[in-house]
Order: sequence, then C-alpha cells, then structure tokens
Amino acid sequence: MKFANEFTRNILFWIQQKHWLLIIAILGVVMYQLPYPDGISPSGYRTLILSIIVISLIITEPVPLPAVALLIAVLEVVFHIAPPAEVAKSYMNDSVFFIMGSLMMAVAIVHQGLDTRLALGIIRLTGNKVKNIVLGFTCISALLSSFIGEHTVVAMMLPVGLSLVRNCGKNKPIPNLTALILFSIAYGSTVGSIGTPSGGARNAIMLEYWRAITDSGLTLTYFQWIIMAYPMVIIGMLSTTFLLQLAFKPEFNRMDTAIRRLKIQVAHKGKITGNEFLTILIFVIVFLCWIFLNEQYGLGIIAIGGAFLYMATGLVEWKQVSQNTNWGVILLFAGTISLGVQMKNTGTALWIGNSLMSLFSPLIDQFTMIPYILNIFLTMLLSNIMSSSGTVAVLGPITLSMGGDPAYMGMTTAISSAFGYFSAIAAPACMIIYSSGLVKMTDFLKAGWRMAIMSTITLLLLYKFYWPLIIGFTNFK
Repeated sequence: MKFANEFTRNILFWIQQKHWLLIIAILGVVMYQLPYPDGISPSGYRTLILSIIVISLIITEPVPLPAVALLIAVLEVVFHIAPPAEVAKSYMNDSVFFIMGSLMMAVAIVHQGLDTRLALGIIRLTGNKVKNIVLGFTCISALLSSFIGEHTVVAMMLPVGLSLVRNCGKNKPIPNLTALILFSIAYGSTVGSIGTPSGGARNAIMLEYWRAITDSGLTLTYFQWIIMAYPMVIIGMLSTTFLLQLAFKPEFNRMDTAIRRLKIQVAHKGKITGNEFLTILIFVIVFLCWIFLNEQYGLGIIAIGGAFLYMATGLVEWKQVSQNTNWGVILLFAGTISLGVQMKNTGTALWIGNSLMSLFSPLIDQFTMIPYILNIFLTMLLSNIMSSSGTVAVLGPITLSMGGDPAYMGMTTAISSAFGYFSAIAAPACMIIYSSGLVKMTDFLKAGWRMAIMSTITLLLLYKFYWPLIIGFTNFK
C-alpha cells in the first residue's frame, strides 16, 4: 500500500512537471490521425506536425532543448519523413561543423586570455557608459557582418562580450546586463548581414534568382545592393541599441568597476606573449580562409581546421575544449537544420507559402502593399524555423511572382529572412550566444517581438519612400 501511494505521488508529480509535454504529445497524435489537407504530400504533412511539435517544445521547454534535437531525429524516421541514413547525414553538415569549430576556437581564445585584451580595446573606443558600450558592440558587429557574415562575427565577438560580463558579475547576478551585451552582438550581426551580397548566402541566392527567374533578367552589382540595403543596417544599428535597453534594463548605467578589473587583469598579463601572438595568427589565417576559401572548402571545414591547429600547437588541450564546449547547443542546431532540410525536401515550406498566398489573395488584388507585408510575414515565419538561406531558397520563386515589383519583392525577401529574432534556433548568431548558457529562451521572445516590429516598419518605409527615390542608381529599370 505504501509503495502504491508513493508511486501515485510520483506519477502525479511527473504529470504536474511535464504537463506541457503530455499536451504536445496528445496534440501530435490527434493531428497525425486527422485527414491530410489537399495539396501536401503525406510526408510533407507529417513534417508539418513535427515542426509544430518542435516549436511547442522549444517555447514551453518541458524537456531540455538537446533532447528536442534527439526527438527530431527519432520522429523523422518514425513518421517516415526520411530514411535513417538521410536523417543522420542531415545532422552533420558544414553549418554544424561551423558552429562546432567556432565554439572550440572560442575556448582556445579565452584560454589564452585574448578576450580580455579585445574587450579592453572596445571599451577604450566606447567609454564606460553601458548605453555606449551596447552601441559599440552593436555597430562593430553589424559593420563586420555586412562583409564577412554573421556566423564569423558572432564567433569572434562572443568571447569578448563574455569577458566583459565576467568582470561585471563578480559581486551580484546581472542577467539584464548580460543579455544586453550578448544580444547586441547577436542582433547587431543579424542586422548587418543584409548590408552587402557577401553578408550571407541568402543574398547571393536572391541575386541568382533575379537573373534566372525574372523575365528581364534583373541584375544588381555589389555597390548597388549597398545603396538599396544599407539604410536598413544603419537604422537597425541605432534602433537595436535602443530596443534592447528597453527589453533588458541594465542593473547599472556605468561599468567603472568592471573596466577597472579588466585593466588590472590585462596589466598583470604584461606584454603580449608568444602563445597569444600565435593564437591571433591562427585566427587571422582562419578568418582569411573564411573570406576567400569558403566557397571551395566551406565555413565548417575551415572552422574545425582552426580548432585542430589550436590543439596541435598546444595552445589548448582537448580536455579544456571538451569541458567548455556546449555540445547540447551543437546538437540542437543540427536537429533544427535537419528539420529545415526536410521541410524543403517534402514540400512543406512551399505548401505553407502557397496556402498563405491563397488565403490573402483578395487583399493582394486590392492593396499594393499587401504582397510586401505578406512577404515579410511569411519570410520571417519560415526564417525562425529554417535557416535564412533555406528560407530564401524556398520562398524566392514564390515571392518573386506574388504580384509586386520583382526587384522590390526580391530585396524584401532577402532582408526579412534576417528577421530570425524569436528563438535560439532562428539563426546561428542566436544559437552561438545561447551556447553561453547565460541567456534564456524567453529572452529571445522578450527582445524579438520588439525587433520584429521595428524591422518590419523600417523595411516597409524603405520600400514606400526610399527605394523609389534611389532607383535611378540601380539598373533595375
């Protein structure tokens, strides 16, 4: 009797703790048994069910997020979405290698103490006021990511931000200031990534779609893209700084104590050592390879090559790398990429796009701005589930034929694919700062809705007023 009572209490306690897991599981079973909608394949509908399950689990967090990544692999096979070999292949690709290698290299940089030197260098530019420091991190991240991609910039800037956070939080917890600094890096990099064609694969994909799909074969040079997109970057840098400080009110307005500690810490190290110089040299080599050799070898292979060099030269031991690398985040990123691949392969993403177009077709016919609003909403929705480049690859042909000006529609698609603000899985930049363990999933929602509204309004204003004024500087017409 005693055993039965204890067992009952344990079951009730588990149900109380995991009620969201049970609700989501029941929802998945019910959806699986419902008749399939028209226009979508059985595997596509099952992928849609899996996407809803995954998003619900990520928002409610009844289980650890790495466990969600494991569930994605299991259900992709159980739901007959893809065979085991294909699922395993989709879990290990160049993007996963990039996240893995970047986090490993960050461990080496922190181990050698270069993060503190870089942090002090940025502080000397911005001063000790928190609002200026946040503006500095946002602008530096945005400007760099415009030319070399957000992945690279966040991987480089994260140790710097963490160094500043560690020097601030020795006396009391500072969750808001921590989130403020880390999100300024992530969102700054995201905002900047749309500034030039080299800012991300999404931009290059859209350039190719313009040439291949449009009737007139639209083309856009590197400089012309900057003319069209960079006002979005400049406005985004300033508004991101303001909105993040609304979302996360810092615990104090000046960082005098942290900066003093940082200066003392760097002073004790003395002049730069041979190991620190070698650490910088290896990173510069990797950085240049990311810029000039990424198409030939891939960002991921280059990143894990850099991690190998750090270990081969003795700058960091494997024990330190294994202990300080967040393997759960790498697994989660791999799972979400796999889900995005299956959304594309099974036609789920295409079905979502076509369904929304059919739903809003009466409005599209009546109001000229509706296609652009729908474009932004649809692209933002998918970019928070799939990768930004995967979103543009899937939606590009759809949005270019939605009824608006193909030039404006294409640019709108490319820019709004960067609006992955709402969760850690939305963009590699978000995933990398989440790997620190210092920001919560709810923090992304807290800041993300502000960023989404700001970005949408800014983009619509550019479409309505700015692009018609500068169209003569492009060869669109």
